[in-house]
Amino acid sequence: MERLCLLLAEAGLELVPRSLWGHPAVKASAKRRSKRPGEILLDVSLHRFAMSRLRDREKRGRPDIAHFCLLLALSSLINRAGLLDVRIHTYPGKVIGVSPHVRLPRNYNRFTGLMEQLLVEGRVPPRSEEPLLWIEEGDLAKLLESLKPSKVYLLSEKGGLKPSSTLAYEVIEERRPLVIVGCFQAGDFSELFYEIADEVVAIARISLDAWIVTAKVLSSIEDALGLM
Repeated sequence: MERLCLLLAEAGLELVPRSLWGHPAVKASAKRRSKRPGEILLDVSLHRFAMSRLRDREKRGRPDIAHFCLLLALSSLINRAGLLDVRIHTYPGKVIGVSPHVRLPRNYNRFTGLMEQLLVEGRVPPRSEEPLLWIEEGDLAKLLESLKPSKVYLLSEKGGLKPSSTLAYEVIEERRPLVIVGCFQAGDFSELFYEIADEVVAIARISLDAWIVTAKVLSSIEDALGLM
């Protein structure tokens, strides 16, 4: 394996959509932070009532899930060994590039501010020639075209049951594998993800949180590679 690409898919990471800017809950949270409604992250803990009629609301407004998964991935042995490429695909369809050297804030409020800056400015730091986080041009199809993965694994409870240790040994035999983990609270992947997957795998008989899936898969691959 030359390098593993981890895609955190359909993450509930987006700025408040225009249709909700006028809602009292959104206006209040924006005012508290001295920002415009369109410059803050959609967050179900703050905007639950505003989101009541929002399409796919069960998959949206959960930046904390992306936060957990990113902290796990970027602190992992495989990332420190220079063998991990992390990308985020957001619910609205944006693709976020992540430098393996970025040190994300452990504090959630600081993470929120960083993501807001990224989604408003397009990169962090703004205008940097070598950003730590950036919005990539194009959509998921463009990402796949640029990555050219040798095999795409989709982690879903709908897939064939396979222990993470078994999956890990198969993954490391690929030249450039892509592993996709759903980064949302509830619901299912969009049909597009099932279409691009070469194999759909379930690593447990029950549904697991995204950060647990991320931790188990990366840890198993590290063990298979003998990283210590």
